[in-house]
Amino acid sequence: MDTRQALLVDAFAAEPTAGTPTGVVPEADGLTDDQMQAVASELGALETAFVLPAEDADRRLRCFSPTGELTQAETATVAAHAALSERGEINDGEWTVATAAGEVAVETKQNGMVWVEQGQADITEVDVPYSDVADALGLDAATLKDVGADLPLVTADAGEPWLMVPVNYFEHLSGLSVDVAAVDSLCDRADAAGVYPFTFDTVGADATRRSTFHGRAFRAGSRTEEPVTAAASGACAAFVRRYGALDDTIEQIIAEGGHFRDRPGTVSVDTDGTEVWVGGRAVTALDGTVTVPAVDDDDIIEA
Repeated sequence: MDTRQALLVDAFAAEPTAGTPTGVVPEADGLTDDQMQAVASELGALETAFVLPAEDADRRLRCFSPTGELTQAETATVAAHAALSERGEINDGEWTVATAAGEVAVETKQNGMVWVEQGQADITEVDVPYSDVADALGLDAATLKDVGADLPLVTADAGEPWLMVPVNYFEHLSGLSVDVAAVDSLCDRADAAGVYPFTFDTVGADATRRSTFHGRAFRAGSRTEEPVTAAASGACAAFVRRYGALDDTIEQIIAEGGHFRDRPGTVSVDTDGTEVWVGGRAVTALDGTVTVPAVDDDDIIEA
């Protein structure tokens, strides 16, 4: 039987059991699509990255959820490069990576940060009543008004569209009572992958720097809040930058999240309101071996 090393890497975290748990298979050459899907399903992470050789890039990444291949996968990209760096397989530097979304730029830093090019943000104001959004999240509509520079409801897309919902205080963001069916309906109406309520009232990244905003991610079709979401964080950062909600002295935006899943983490974002790069640290929490099923064999056993 074929076996491969399989890692569980906590992305956007500085210590294990925080951030977003992400699967990484550092040497995936020779695996079929079905085998990658089976391994991703077995690991059960939101994203699993399979590292492959590439002809016209430094490496290729294919990323799978437990149910299918993903196009947008910044979290898996951060996790994979942090793991490769930790293993001594790559040095600090700039890389080109072939993905399902096309070739993306990645930079690994000496301080442990991994930066990924997310792309250009497309931001569109949406005509959805505040009362409908408030009802879907279990909030009073007044909590969504006069936030920041009186930010509107928008769909922000830096590779994946999210409905951005500004909330006035952390107290209200922490007390959400989400109606899953109503969130699905909002996403249909706004043509969004999920709803991202956020507030500038934050917990704080650490003792030396303050987070810019705190966000919570609720994906359409899911009953579970996602921990730290790179796609939504990057798009939200571009939104608040473009709409003038930030002080000009804030150069790097820090998005915090995951606290209500007991998996706190932070995504750093560099953006001028259009171009977006997301970055973060990651730490390996589990290093093991996975037995790969034979071709056309649905059974898989983790050793």
